[in-house]
Amino acid sequence: MSHALPFVIDPAGADRYAEYRALRERGPATLVDILGLRAWAVSDPTLLKALLTDPAVSKNGRAHYPAFQQTVGTWPLALWIEVQSMFTAYGADHRRLRRMVAPAFGARRIAALAPTIRSLVTALLDDLATVPPGQVADLRERLAYPLPIAVIGHLMGVPEERRDDFRQLVDNVFDSTLTPEQAMANTVLLYETIDRLIATKREEPGDDMTSLLIAARDEESDGTGFTDVELRDTMILMISAGYETTVNVIDQAVFTMLTSPGQLDLVRAGRATWEDVVEETLRAEPAVKYLPLRFAVTDLELPDGQVIAAGDPILAAYGAANRHPDWHGPDADAFDVTRAVKDHLAFGHGVHFCLGAPLARLEVAEALRQLFERFPDMTLAAPADTLRPVPSLISNGHRELPVRLRSHPMVTTRAHSGGESGT
Repeated sequence: MSHALPFVIDPAGADRYAEYRALRERGPATLVDILGLRAWAVSDPTLLKALLTDPAVSKNGRAHYPAFQQTVGTWPLALWIEVQSMFTAYGADHRRLRRMVAPAFGARRIAALAPTIRSLVTALLDDLATVPPGQVADLRERLAYPLPIAVIGHLMGVPEERRDDFRQLVDNVFDSTLTPEQAMANTVLLYETIDRLIATKREEPGDDMTSLLIAARDEESDGTGFTDVELRDTMILMISAGYETTVNVIDQAVFTMLTSPGQLDLVRAGRATWEDVVEETLRAEPAVKYLPLRFAVTDLELPDGQVIAAGDPILAAYGAANRHPDWHGPDADAFDVTRAVKDHLAFGHGVHFCLGAPLARLEVAEALRQLFERFPDMTLAAPADTLRPVPSLISNGHRELPVRLRSHPMVTTRAHSGGESGT
């Protein structure tokens, strides 16, 4: 049964594990307060997967959320429901928009990126190798951030000198501690930055996804192409989703390997692969804890007798669902790279499953493989419980990831002599 008062989701994300437990204790679905907006948080994985594949559940707030107009004018996370891209599309519109974006993440294109990703990781680790012995390095700043920015910048054709322009703007999209005024100002700057990139690529198109999206907008005359708004918002989706989430997976994977005794030994002994580490990280520490929002198209009667009324917002509680004991047993909270079943909802489920999942997996696995080979004695440089979470109810990462590298001289020498590390 639902509790009378909604459970308040902490905008600063101070204690996600306590929130996960509280949500599960309140039942498969429960009312929550998200920065003043009331929604149904779904933490039961079976129910959540059912809703994510139900045509009676939509991501189009314009069509299916009666309070849409008043919400986007005052809610700090308004951009998450206001954008017009495949992220918020429903039905035929979603299929149309996804069809135009999907080629960017085809198997051949992702495979072709592998050498570029390998080289980018090597270059970042070469830079880290210059850190004097014993000195602390922030791996979030020097690896987790720059790698996804470089990869998505390469894919989208963002000039290197402009890539940092997006960093703070995208971070702010995920920051749920901003005031409505701050969030709105950030949105204005984000659109201005996107418009400059579109203008540049119209004048000088290249072999990149931005140029392909612009061509799809400019060349389609039968009404099936992008509108101007859809083009801009698709750009925002691809750059933000392709960057911020991967930052957090790298961050959490490194942190967990350094703070979970024996897990690194299992990989080094060949009992698990780096791909196993990636999947278990996605399960135990998904980059997105909660994803706003979906909306009930019709009344939805739940198995426990509760009813999500037509028009009610729905919050996908991915973090809580991934650690649900009904899915992964009594040890669901434990990080175990040898876990036989590592199924998760980190990339969503159903028609909105993340197109960039193969790219994210490739980036994280390559980063981990090279990092731990290059710096086998690396340790966390601060007590684990002192690391601060990013200020977000959406993102799951740390503000910083301080480590002492203590790189192995022979590995460092080989890497700098021209050999490829981690291959």
